Amino acid sequence: MRFLVFVSVGAAALVGWVYLGAMVAAMVPVMDMADLGPGMQILNSFNIFHDLSAEARAALAVLCLPAGAEIFGMPATAHWTAVDFGLVFAMWMMMTLAMMLPSAAPMISAYAETGVTVAPGEPKLSPVFALSLGYLSIWAGYALVATIGQWLLVEARLLSEMMAPATMVLAGTTMLAAGIYQFTPAKRACLMRCQRPLEFFAMRFSNRVPRAYVLGIEQGLLCLGCCWALMTVMFAVGVMNIFWIAVLGAFMAIEKSILSLWPSRLIGILLLAWGGALVAASPAGQALLAG
Repeated sequence: MRFLVFVSVGAAALVGWVYLGAMVAAMVPVMDMADLGPGMQILNSFNIFHDLSAEARAALAVLCLPAGAEIFGMPATAHWTAVDFGLVFAMWMMMTLAMMLPSAAPMISAYAETGVTVAPGEPKLSPVFALSLGYLSIWAGYALVATIGQWLLVEARLLSEMMAPATMVLAGTTMLAAGIYQFTPAKRACLMRCQRPLEFFAMRFSNRVPRAYVLGIEQGLLCLGCCWALMTVMFAVGVMNIFWIAVLGAFMAIEKSILSLWPSRLIGILLLAWGGALVAASPAGQALLAG
């Protein structure tokens, strides 16, 4: 059962990564990948137009990018259609598969192991998938909220056409907010429950599919309380920045794997330092410092 859980989770996460990789692959030939956020400039080595001037690349992006991006999820125009909204929602769902499922694998495995201990001989596969579906239902809700938030930021011209923050203030304040949340009691309480799923399931275990789905929702809410701020950092580093999708996903997995608060606090310190530096370097921050 444990092997099947990890194979299933790995396959679902791989679907997310393949989808995101296809999106990025469509962008590489025609644009400066640094526009997607920090770290993405490394992909410029695969860009056949990488030696052209910035003006020439921008012109090529205007001419060529929308056709490919419209297929994979980046809206082709500044004003979204219903299709654009659906594609962006699909993109956020793929991000949750890529980022959240790997960190949830120990939790799902813990439920399966509890089933073996508490109710031997009972059917276990269907409840495990019901639990997973309940967990993903919560993150589907987050993906919907993130999609609406992205649409509002685009309408307010706070996100660029490349889904990166249009101002250093937005990037910096988003990081500061996420860094502050790392030190809150809510973060600590949710993280502690996520770190010890076996204890949670031992008290509340049920082999019934409807109850397993509810348990998945409950565990998803705990995970959301633990990780929503780190997921929202994507608005600061670029929504389609696959480098930071991987880094933040690793951060969340490390937080849940180590039975200590120091990884969470270290991440918080890094976010506070980076966010503060961005705000200080922004025109608004420079004006404030000069005054």
